[in-house]
Amino acid sequence: MSKYVTANEAVKVVKSGDRVYLQAAAAAPTILANALTERASELRNVEVCHLHIEGEARYANPELSESFHVNSFFIGANVRHTLKAGNGSYTPVFLSELPHLFRKNVLPIDVAFIHVSPPDIHGYCSLGVSVEATVAAIENAKVVIAQVNPQMPRTFGDGILHVSEIDYLVEVDVPIYSHDVVPFSSEEEKIGGYIASLIENKSTLQMGIGSIPNAALSKLKNHKDLGLHTEMFSDGVIDLIENDVINCNYKGTLRGRVLATFLIGSKRLYDYVNDNPFIEMKESSMVNDTARIRKNPKMIAINSAIEVDLTGQVCADSIGPQMYSGVGGQMDFIRGASLSPGGKAIIALPSTTKRGESRIVPFLKQGAGVVTTRGHIHYVITENGIADLYGKTLRQRATELVRIAHPNHQESIEREYYDLLNKM
Repeated sequence: MSKYVTANEAVKVVKSGDRVYLQAAAAAPTILANALTERASELRNVEVCHLHIEGEARYANPELSESFHVNSFFIGANVRHTLKAGNGSYTPVFLSELPHLFRKNVLPIDVAFIHVSPPDIHGYCSLGVSVEATVAAIENAKVVIAQVNPQMPRTFGDGILHVSEIDYLVEVDVPIYSHDVVPFSSEEEKIGGYIASLIENKSTLQMGIGSIPNAALSKLKNHKDLGLHTEMFSDGVIDLIENDVINCNYKGTLRGRVLATFLIGSKRLYDYVNDNPFIEMKESSMVNDTARIRKNPKMIAINSAIEVDLTGQVCADSIGPQMYSGVGGQMDFIRGASLSPGGKAIIALPSTTKRGESRIVPFLKQGAGVVTTRGHIHYVITENGIADLYGKTLRQRATELVRIAHPNHQESIEREYYDLLNKM
C-alpha cells in the first residue's frame, strides 16, 4: 500500500484529544495544518503544539476553541492572540530541554506533522531548515505525517530520516517561508559596531535573525577565523563564510562546521545551505547544550531583550504579565558563553521602544518575567554604548546602565530607582 496520500486523507488519523506537534519556523507544515483545520467540526480538544512557526495558523482561530487548543513553546505573532482569547497556552522551557519533554513522555506526542525534502535514491529525506525538537517528536509520535516538498533544502546532520520512519507522505510544491534582509537603522548600526568591537579573531558566534545581528555581522569583514555555533542564523553570515571570515577552524564543538538547529532567511540562504556539508543542522538538545557551547573558546552570545532593569535583570519573553515570545535558548547560550574561555555574553537592544519609552528601566514592569538573571548578565549594549556589569555592585550596575539609556530618560530612571530604594 502506498504511503503517498492527499493532505485530507493523511490528517484523518488525528482523533479528538490527540496532541499534534508541528515542525517549527520556516519549515511549518501549513498544508497539513490547514487540512486538519478543515476537520474542526469533527474534532474536540486537539492540542496543537509547536515553537514559533511562520505562515498562517488557521487552527488558532478562537472560534475553533472547542476543536483546537494551541500550546506554544515559543510564541509567534500568528498565535499570540490565543493566550488572551483562551484557546492557547504557553509552556516555558529552555530550547535545550524541549526534546527531553517528548522523550521522557512528559508531553507524549500522538501525531507529528513534518516538512521534508523528497527521498533520495536510498530513501532518505531531510528536515531541511528546521530540526529543533522535531527529531524527538518523530521518535515519540504514534503517527508521522510529512509534507514532501522539492523546494525544501536538503541539509545534513540530525535531520536525515528514512522514508520508513514516516507513515504518510503528502506531496506539495510550495516555497519555503522566507524573510528578505531588512536594512538596519543608524541606531542599529551603532549597536552592531559596539558588538563587533567586543569580538576578537578566532571567536565563535551565536546570533539570530534581525537588523541588529545583521548590523554586527556587517562590521566583521576584517575579522579572521570566526566560528558559528548558533541556535539559528540568516543571510548575514553567507558573505562572511564565502570570504573565509567564518571558517570554524577554532571551534571546540564540531570544528570545521557551522552548527545550528533552524534557519530563517531569503531564498539565497536556502539555496546556500542546500546540499552544503559545511552546515550541520543538529537537534536543539545538542546545539543549545551549555556543556557543548562552553567548549568553544571565545564564545560570543548575542541576544535581545524587551527591557533591562538597573540591577541587570533581563526580561525577554513578556511585556509585564502578557506573554510575548518565550524563554527560547537565551539562557542556554548566555550561560555557555559565560563559562567559555574568553567568552562574552551580550544583551543588545535599542535604548527606546518605537513609542519612545525607555527599555532601560528602574524596575521591570509588574508581572514581567526574568529570562536572564542579574547573576548571569555580563554586557548590555544600546546605541549609546556598552555597559559591562560583570563583577559590578548594584550601584555600579545602575551607573553603567543609566549611561547607555537614552539621554531623554537617564535622569528620570536613575531618580525613580534611588527614590524607591531610599523609601525602603
